[in-house]
Amino acid sequence: MNVGRSGYRVFSANSTPAGSELAKQITERLGVELGKSVVYQESNRETRVDVKESVRGQDIFIIQTMPRDVNTAIMELLVMAYALKTSCAKNIIGVIPYFPYSKQCKMRKRGSIVCKLLASMLAKAGLTHIITMDLHQKEIQGFFSFPVDNLRASPFLLQYIQEEIPDYRNAIIVAKSPSAAKRAQSYAERLRLGLAVMHGEAQCAESDMADGRHSPPAFRPSCGPPGLELPWKHQAPFPGIELPMMMAKEKPPITVVGDVGGRIAIIVDDIIDDVADFVAAAEILKERGAYKIYIMATHGLLSADAPRLIEESAIDEVVVTNTVPHEVQKLQCPKIKTVDVSMILAEAIRRIHNGESMAYLFRNVTVDD
Repeated sequence: MNVGRSGYRVFSANSTPAGSELAKQITERLGVELGKSVVYQESNRETRVDVKESVRGQDIFIIQTMPRDVNTAIMELLVMAYALKTSCAKNIIGVIPYFPYSKQCKMRKRGSIVCKLLASMLAKAGLTHIITMDLHQKEIQGFFSFPVDNLRASPFLLQYIQEEIPDYRNAIIVAKSPSAAKRAQSYAERLRLGLAVMHGEAQCAESDMADGRHSPPAFRPSCGPPGLELPWKHQAPFPGIELPMMMAKEKPPITVVGDVGGRIAIIVDDIIDDVADFVAAAEILKERGAYKIYIMATHGLLSADAPRLIEESAIDEVVVTNTVPHEVQKLQCPKIKTVDVSMILAEAIRRIHNGESMAYLFRNVTVDD
């Protein structure tokens, strides 16, 4: 395709070569050249973006993967979007395969919903549309004031299971926590396999963290001198009001609901970052008789000592997509395998620019996928 006549440009907002690798794969599939721009950090760590060609009246796609320095990557995306907006681009579409801060999408006591803040910042910078993949919570789409296409990586991971795992018919899909059971059930039904769910103290349940309703501090009995009023937070409740006391949660010892003995255990999730939970789950599954253990996840953040922990664990293979750069981690741990999803991202770009329906990319996709 001739770049000059295509009516759109594809830019990479990454200042690192590793971060631009996915953008190169996408442009190769589209048959276009990567837009000419320079993204770099000043000596004082300020982000600077210089767009080297005209974008007036065109659809602009900014591909931004999230390396380890997430905050710098976000700033690069914001600055580039604003530079394109002030250069009179017609539409600015962000291609953000892994959307950062997606785990911070619920209120945590006196914290904040950072994901909503980031959505507002992207809109203010000039983005008019976003293409992403496997949001941590689908409800995040409601934070945006413009369209969001939340693509799925499951077809690629399912294909990997069928083609690369020998005797996968003897496998069982495992959810490492009840919150992941819907995703695991979707995989199990598509592969016609059994389902097992892990539950117990090894899991880290997000729902256990408060949503802001514990805000008034605990009641303290009045102990001031007669006639001296204590602040409201230290006063007793109104006379005649007795609020029921909530029982403290206590997780049972970890259990596996389902028979994994003599099976290949395939744990599925959307993000694998801190691998301690996955390593603990693998040990339990080995004790229950699973003879091989695979981890399948869309986003392989693999932070800190994740490669070393995986290499030393009972896990046989970790399969992730290339939504996040992880070439360094693969060099440290040969158990890590990559599935390429540039094909579906390139097709999404083509369809959006041409005004075609996106339904084909979501065929047979259910609410639980």
